[in-house]
Amino acid sequence: MRFVDLIDKKKKGFEHTEEEIKFIVDSVVKGTAEDYQISAWLMAVYFKGMTIDETALFTKAIIDSGETIDLSALRELNPNCSHVADKHSTGGVGDKITLILIPLLAACGVPVAKLSGRGLGHTGGTIDKLESIPGFKTDLDIEDLISNVKDVGLAIASQTKRLTPADGKLYALRDVTATVDAVPLIASSVVSKKIASGADYVVLDVKYGSGAFIKTPEEACELAQWMVSIAAKLGKKFHAVITSMQQPLGRAVGNAIEVIESIEFLKGNMTPDIKELTYEMAALTLITVGICHSKEDALDKINSALDSGLALEYLKKLIVSQGGNAFVCDNYRLFSQPKFAVQLKSDKDGYVHNVDAYKTAYACKLLGAGREKKTDIIDYSAGIYLNKIFGEYVKSGEVLATLYANDEAKLEAAQKYLQDAFSISYESPYRSSMIYRVI
Repeated sequence: MRFVDLIDKKKKGFEHTEEEIKFIVDSVVKGTAEDYQISAWLMAVYFKGMTIDETALFTKAIIDSGETIDLSALRELNPNCSHVADKHSTGGVGDKITLILIPLLAACGVPVAKLSGRGLGHTGGTIDKLESIPGFKTDLDIEDLISNVKDVGLAIASQTKRLTPADGKLYALRDVTATVDAVPLIASSVVSKKIASGADYVVLDVKYGSGAFIKTPEEACELAQWMVSIAAKLGKKFHAVITSMQQPLGRAVGNAIEVIESIEFLKGNMTPDIKELTYEMAALTLITVGICHSKEDALDKINSALDSGLALEYLKKLIVSQGGNAFVCDNYRLFSQPKFAVQLKSDKDGYVHNVDAYKTAYACKLLGAGREKKTDIIDYSAGIYLNKIFGEYVKSGEVLATLYANDEAKLEAAQKYLQDAFSISYESPYRSSMIYRVI
């Protein structure tokens, strides 16, 4: 078998056999195919596509290229829970759902072992946010990850290169060949990492809009259906929640500032958008893993975990188990503090109709809270607090947002960009659901 023949086959739109798929992935991992050959094959896939069956075989081969995590021992932690759960987001702005959902699920009796990524481009990363907590360690080996879940019910760690090494090499080439947005390649990348991570059930948050990689709900639905279908063919249960990322989630965009908002949510101070998404994904999970039998039952359990303070206690357990200082939950001054702050004020009266997610994210990156390359150093204390969000009334001269940074020069450039993010009108806007569809 020759790689050039497989490039030609895909270029002509034919479907690969299982043997050919294995050969392609082995060639990537072992380095027996040149980068230009792999790039040519990726471009052929971009234009000619892959079938669901073909993509499922491709996903399985990527999983088999490295280690997989065995979480079977965790199923015995709760006799009422049949699955170990996980959650994945396709990336957004102010997206701190993981920081809230994971301790909430653990408080409801669901063991959660989650591997997360860092932020890149305009989207934030869960690992960066957690590392803003003093002492918090995200670099856990697989044995420590499992041990932590056994001991405290949950763990969140950075992704390890021991899982799906083929995906890492393929993604690096996709990134430089403009083939990142090929649906079969996105779907296989996400599903392979989630299955290799060992969870029985995964809820996917597939985002669309200004602040997302995918711009329309129709495109998001297509990708979501592919991921759910591929997972089913590989014997795993996935749900996909299609959600809007036209505006930032909640009020905080950054790292430490998003952790603080997550803590506040667990204390009962919730914005409507974060509440809707968190409750939906938590309810789906509780029903699927067998803890609850109806949505009404699930919502009661969620409210109980929040009202009792148990969900917050599980966040504190997570922090302590991974070396962090849990006193940050009661004293936000323990986070790294920015040197400078500036207020962005409204020049008119009216209702906030939109806060553009991408423009907000870009302003936040200008402050130093994001990275363009994986090697970039980020400022954990930099960020943006939205004093006014969608649907709220603002008077001329009132504060729309507060920007935080350690470099005063960065504030001016970011402030101009953030000003353009706000759209204000005299009419009160209609609040539609954040959720477009559940697949």
